[in-house]
Amino acid sequence: MNGKTETAAPLTGVPLILAGVVLALTNFMVVLDTTIANVSVPHISGSLGISGSQGTWIITSYAVAEAVCVPLTGWLAGRFGTVRTFTFGMIGFGVFSVLCGLSTSLGMLVACRVGQGLCGGPLMPLSQTLLMRIFKPEQRAQAMGVWSMTTVVAPILGPILGGTISDSWSWHWIFFINIPVAALCAFGGMRLLSKVETPTSKLRVDRVGLMLMLLWIGALQIMLDLGREHDWFNDRTIVMLGVTALIGFLVFLAWEGTEDQPIVDLRVFRHRGFTVAVLSLALAFGTFFSSAVIIPQWLQTSMGYTATYAGYATAFTGVAAVIMSPIVAKLTSKVDPRALVCFGILWLGFTSLLRVHWNSQADFWSLAFPQMLQGIGMPFFFIPLTTLALGSVRPEETASAAGVMAFLRTMAGAIGTSVSTTAWDDSARVARSEIAARLNSNGTVDAMAAQGFSLDQARLAIAQLVDKEAFALATSHIFLLSAFVFVGAAMIIWLTPRPRRAVGAGAAH
Repeated sequence: MNGKTETAAPLTGVPLILAGVVLALTNFMVVLDTTIANVSVPHISGSLGISGSQGTWIITSYAVAEAVCVPLTGWLAGRFGTVRTFTFGMIGFGVFSVLCGLSTSLGMLVACRVGQGLCGGPLMPLSQTLLMRIFKPEQRAQAMGVWSMTTVVAPILGPILGGTISDSWSWHWIFFINIPVAALCAFGGMRLLSKVETPTSKLRVDRVGLMLMLLWIGALQIMLDLGREHDWFNDRTIVMLGVTALIGFLVFLAWEGTEDQPIVDLRVFRHRGFTVAVLSLALAFGTFFSSAVIIPQWLQTSMGYTATYAGYATAFTGVAAVIMSPIVAKLTSKVDPRALVCFGILWLGFTSLLRVHWNSQADFWSLAFPQMLQGIGMPFFFIPLTTLALGSVRPEETASAAGVMAFLRTMAGAIGTSVSTTAWDDSARVARSEIAARLNSNGTVDAMAAQGFSLDQARLAIAQLVDKEAFALATSHIFLLSAFVFVGAAMIIWLTPRPRRAVGAGAAH
């Protein structure tokens, strides 16, 4: 051990306020970076000369790297100290943000986004841990409430900031804006939090489990990202990636199930309540997050929206979520959390059905209103689900269960994005073929020729119209499928028993 005591005296006065701001700002920045790039994908794709589906790698690479690093948070904090790990994670996040902004190729940008995710993954749980150490017990609930608001507000501002910055300056600045924040938080961490550093020891890390996790997750995500462009399992590379992912996953399960100190504690899945809750979470969050990626792309590539207005349209989800969060928090202690979760996810399914009627002529408010309604259901989904999942495990397993929850939630977002964007593109391709097969364009070509259009210009205009309608149909198909997934996720939650105990503030990552 390093000689520091396990318990540290909470901070007081101005240092306490400043430290709280540093931790809240850190969480805000990390969460912001999960959504800020969503509306900038078309800008980045055009700048780097890549397809839109390749552009989504920028989002999935960050999410996967973050998911992989979250289970390592406890080991990193125990080995190097909570404050030291927090500070170096923040410095690394800032450095990789600079490199992301300087990237000139897709490979470089994806590699740097992986670096961002690896450094940023532990920052959210570490900021929670440090908040609990610097505040007195009677102040912790209020402090965690303020911290939680940054988690809600950041996804609202992410699309707006990403769109405005991409349109007004360039996409590079969505990464450069992290630099002053990272520098400030790293400096604040060193100066303000050193008094609450935790003890360190030479902990053993499950190296085999870590390598197996990296192997199967990496193979799976690469397979999902490259599959469409390589004709899926008709390509030997995709087959090999699929086999590697499957075998790696099975060996990972066998190893982690028998390891004394696993990198991911799979033993928490013996609790039926936890297993069902995280399955529902993975299905619902993966579907929700994928829509947050598809909608901005559709608005910009087919509907003629700028990144700024695409950001405004998608950000309305967070407005209602902010309003409803305190209401749901009070209801959780009075109403069966299973009913709240079921209502919340069914509400998400209902708003997906509203989007099924979207078409290429939809105006701004027709697009933004379902987004606003969606926000009503978000707190009903997230807050009680945490209570159900973590309330189903033993108190000493709460930290491990929270880490597994965070890992699966983030992985579900990455996998859902890859699968849905592939399905969206494939659906658009089928719709385009069907429209073209039924299209009789001779009259339109003649009318356009009479107005002075050349034959090539007329054909190009018709092709663009067909593409626009094809992607509108594909978007409707994706949301119809999403509604069915939401209904399934809502129904299975009734397979979990009511939680046996209350869950303390700050338990979930």
